[in-house]
Amino acid sequence: MGDAPDKISITICGDGGCGKSSITLRLVRSQWIHEYDPTIEDSYSVTRTVDGVPYFLAITDTAGQEEYRGLWAASNLKSDAFLLVYDITNGSSLTALDNFMEMIDMEVEQRVEDNQRLMKELGDSAQDLEVGMPPPVKIVAGNKCDLKEERVIGAREGLEYARKHGCGFMETSAREMVNIEETFALLVRRVVEARQQHYRKSSPVTHAPHGAGSSPPGNSTGTARENTTPKPSKDKGSHSMRLCELLTRKKRSDRNQQQANNSTLRQEKPTKLVPSLWKRMSCW
Repeated sequence: MGDAPDKISITICGDGGCGKSSITLRLVRSQWIHEYDPTIEDSYSVTRTVDGVPYFLAITDTAGQEEYRGLWAASNLKSDAFLLVYDITNGSSLTALDNFMEMIDMEVEQRVEDNQRLMKELGDSAQDLEVGMPPPVKIVAGNKCDLKEERVIGAREGLEYARKHGCGFMETSAREMVNIEETFALLVRRVVEARQQHYRKSSPVTHAPHGAGSSPPGNSTGTARENTTPKPSKDKGSHSMRLCELLTRKKRSDRNQQQANNSTLRQEKPTKLVPSLWKRMSCW
């Protein structure tokens, strides 16, 4: 049997009626639905091969209506990537993404704090381990680009909004199957790149001498990027178990060291008799 595909979790969010479910169903089932049925939360899975590597995509289609946004589970914010969808024929659907951006930005800050804490607790034991979570990938998608006559949000406006929030940008059409596969392929590539950068920073830096087959610092040519084909990380379960084992072992070692120090202090402390007790003993 071959290795299981690397898993990538993707949460799709945006205002109600912007086409989140239509995009999802186009990818997963190659279907397009015309009727609008408000979603509370649906989960889908599909396998896609990107750059010759298979990936298992776990997709969560979330509620767009404001009254349902409080149902967002904490697990949604732990996703590897977010696809923020707006409707190019609805001007308010773009600004409606602000609420989701705020929640994702808060998640980014939380991951930074958690990663720093883990690195501090593990210390030297963190070498060769994939510690913590990389920041989530964000892509803004302007959906319904086939409705050109009804467009009220230009592509440039959507692009500027995406750049302002540090996101990628695409325009899609679930009806015409425009940029559906391409958008998810872009999400996968950026997640793989984010993981590589994050875990490279988490590992000790080794300086290799410049020579044949090596590139000087700062060389980011297209050829170099093509030669570094993303590889899926293997055996995520064993990695998590090893990480937990190291944390437990370190805490046990710290506790044993503290107990040993306390025992030494007790042995070194001289025994003194309470004066009143000594007087009573001397009178017996």
